[in-house]
Parts: sequence; structure tokens; C-alpha cells
Amino acid sequence: MFLSARGEPLSRAEAWRVVRHAASVAGLPGDVSPHTLAHSFATHLVEGGADLRSVQEMLGHVSIRTTEVYTHLDAEGLQALHRCTIRRA
Repeated sequence: MFLSARGEPLSRAEAWRVVRHAASVAGLPGDVSPHTLAHSFATHLVEGGADLRSVQEMLGHVSIRTTEVYTHLDAEGLQALHRCTIRRA
């Protein structure tokens, strides 16, 4: 999916290096990984109303159960937002 400067497929190790470097430049914690990016991507898609089956396909999950974790995260976010709104009222 990603190519190196030479036009060759990016190795797993190089992908990690690129992600860690970008996270460092952005001031993010050192534990950012390619999986962190995939997780964030999926969470934002679900929060934006994306179809769960589409997210499953994009992430390459065999089982929809693996993808369903993102619906739980979305529900938790809505609950937290609701709690915050109630406190302000």
C-alpha cells in the first residue's frame, strides 16, 4: 500500500520508523504505532456514522465481532459527552 522513496513496498520496520518519527514531530507519546493509527482511523469512521461492515473490510477483519469494539468505544464517547453536558446544565 505504501511505497519507499525507491518505489518499492515499504517494509514493516520502515512503516514503524515513519509512524514513530511523525508521532515524535507531532509531540505525541512514544507508544504510537501503525496499529494506533488504524485504531484511530476506525474509531473516527464509526463516530462519523460509517457502516460497520465497511470499516470491517477496510481494516481486514475476518470477523465483525473484532470490528464491533469500535461501536462500544463510540457508545462510551457518547456517554461521556452526555455526562459532561448534564454537569454543565
